[in-house]
Amino acid sequence: MQTTLQSDLSFDGIGLHSGRPARLTLRPARANTGIVFVRTDAAGQGRRLPALWNHVEVSPLNTRLTEGDVSVSTIEHLMAALSGCGVHNAIVEIDGPEVPIMDGSSAAFVRGIVSTGLTRLSAPLLAIEILDEVRASHGDAWATLRPATSLQIDFEIDFADAAIGHQQKTLNMANGSFVRELCDSRTFCRNADVEYMRAHGLALGGTLENAVVVDGADVLTPGGLRHADEAVRHKMLDALGDLYTAGRPILGRYTGHKAGHNLTNALLHALFANPAAWRLVTCDHQIAARLPGVGVSVADLCAVA
Repeated sequence: MQTTLQSDLSFDGIGLHSGRPARLTLRPARANTGIVFVRTDAAGQGRRLPALWNHVEVSPLNTRLTEGDVSVSTIEHLMAALSGCGVHNAIVEIDGPEVPIMDGSSAAFVRGIVSTGLTRLSAPLLAIEILDEVRASHGDAWATLRPATSLQIDFEIDFADAAIGHQQKTLNMANGSFVRELCDSRTFCRNADVEYMRAHGLALGGTLENAVVVDGADVLTPGGLRHADEAVRHKMLDALGDLYTAGRPILGRYTGHKAGHNLTNALLHALFANPAAWRLVTCDHQIAARLPGVGVSVADLCAVA
């Protein structure tokens, strides 16, 4: 069955790119609402932004929802937490243009959701079953969705900085693996790119406390890495959040090679442009057991979460 939160849940922080403070509150929602962002500081109907692929504006460093002249940026870490914890319906109220970055991962959102708990609603859950491969590419970067019996994510990255280098990881997202394996992995960047980003109005809220910054073989963030392959784990976290803008859980294998937010969104556009590549299935107990978030408990939380 579909789920929502048992009660309200709030977070305070600053936006990674805007540097602006924001308060975000997750509220329970009725069945078939999906995930809907509400800009409480904006007037009129345009302040409601469904977290759906066709409301995503192209943005290289984050995922931004737009509705008219209203937007909410950097939704991917929260969306990953909602997907990975099995939350199907929620109203996300926010009093600014960007989701708080917290520590650069999904850990704070996951801790709050798991501690608050979920309510099962009296409506069946539908999932998107991938029937045929779809692909999106740009240069040497590409992403695919292929048939699989659960959501699986396979990601590969390759950076010149030795602190990252070549990394590849594959995970079946069932049985709480997002909460155990990915949720604490933080956003990262090269120190050489920081000045460029800030000159272009980005990363204005970025610090060594909410991002992993690397310089060649060195990790400048105090405490170093949480995982030796934290970078590829974070890319998988991003992919899970971006895939959740499909509007429903996905049963399929996502493979990303040097992919980012834009490619994952392009992949969803390609998917929904091809009705033969997918179908909606009603989740019975066997299917539901293979979805992210099923059976998650506080004991599954990463140590840093």
